[in-house]
Amino acid sequence: MVRLSVAIVCRDNERTLGRTLDSVRGLADEIVAVDSGSTDGTIGLLERAGARVIRSAWLGYVRTKQLALDACRGDWVLCLDSDESVEADLAGAVRGALARTDAVTGVSGFAVNRVIWYRGRFLRHAWQPEWRLRLVRRGAARWTGEDPHDRLELVVGGGGVDGRGPGRVERLRGTLRHDSFETFAEHLVKQLGHARTHAAALHGAGERGSLVSLVVSPPAAFVKQVLLRRAFLDGWPGWLAAASSAAGALMKHAALIERGRGGDGVGGSGDGRDGRS
Repeated sequence: MVRLSVAIVCRDNERTLGRTLDSVRGLADEIVAVDSGSTDGTIGLLERAGARVIRSAWLGYVRTKQLALDACRGDWVLCLDSDESVEADLAGAVRGALARTDAVTGVSGFAVNRVIWYRGRFLRHAWQPEWRLRLVRRGAARWTGEDPHDRLELVVGGGGVDGRGPGRVERLRGTLRHDSFETFAEHLVKQLGHARTHAAALHGAGERGSLVSLVVSPPAAFVKQVLLRRAFLDGWPGWLAAASSAAGALMKHAALIERGRGGDGVGGSGDGRDGRS
């Protein structure tokens, strides 16, 4: 009987994947990984962890993650990125949630708080809180959103009290560690990939850029992190987090404006799949 499956999508994530796999050892009954062409040690790590590896072309964030979710056989599925790991407190909360779900009707998913790990410590204010639906009943949720900003959402008929509604989401204590980047310079490069991908998705959906958004959005993103999230309490990394958020907003709106005028977005290469999402 497979009680808990862990679903992962990856490509060339040897640096962070080992921690991801170690964090679910003893917690998961199966690990399902969709790999999109790794050439480093990623496949070896997965095989040594006993994961079932599905090789697939990169289908975009939403479709690739849905492929991994659909392949899981567990009653419950924990969806992780290849740079995320389950801290001990969260692992305990997951075990407790699974132990009591059969006695609680209407609960179809659990949200967890994802926290950036940077230079040996968590950023407890920048980008916080970042609640993400990650633990769901199998068949009760689907990946949606616009690449690269995918999101997991409950679906109608996924386990509501009356059997027809989308069910209920509860929050789990504990921390989902996010090793998204080692340096903010690296993060800015990933932001560029995300900006291009998101601008393409928005343009495809009919949205057009504006000079007003180009001027207003970057400082608004900076102020949101510094004042509303109190990122300054994280010290200088908090200020850099606010700056990178502003830079991401600037690049996205610049790319969207350029696409609306016949270009393909801000220059550069990559699909941005390894950045924050």
